[in-house]
Amino acid sequence: MQYVWGALAGLVWGALAAFVNYRINKAAVKKNSNASMLTANAARMGVDLITLGAVYLLRKQLPFSFEATIIAAAIALSMLSIVFAYRLIKPEKK
Repeated sequence: MQYVWGALAGLVWGALAAFVNYRINKAAVKKNSNASMLTANAARMGVDLITLGAVYLLRKQLPFSFEATIIAAAIALSMLSIVFAYRLIKPEKK
């Protein structure tokens, strides 16, 4: 059962980070400049590093499986980043 709770916590944590990355990307696309996209990419890498680093550094304090948590966080972060990227480029219906 610890693996299930760890996976659920990792999925939520990764989804939250993917949403933060989406908001960073959306703001950069609105500015429509190379400098803003470069800054956004650096910020997104920082969010990814903080997300996975937090799980790693808190591994002793987590009441559930570290392995399940970090794998689920990485999967959610990767998959939802792809979903949000498609959502960002999809033309809005008027």
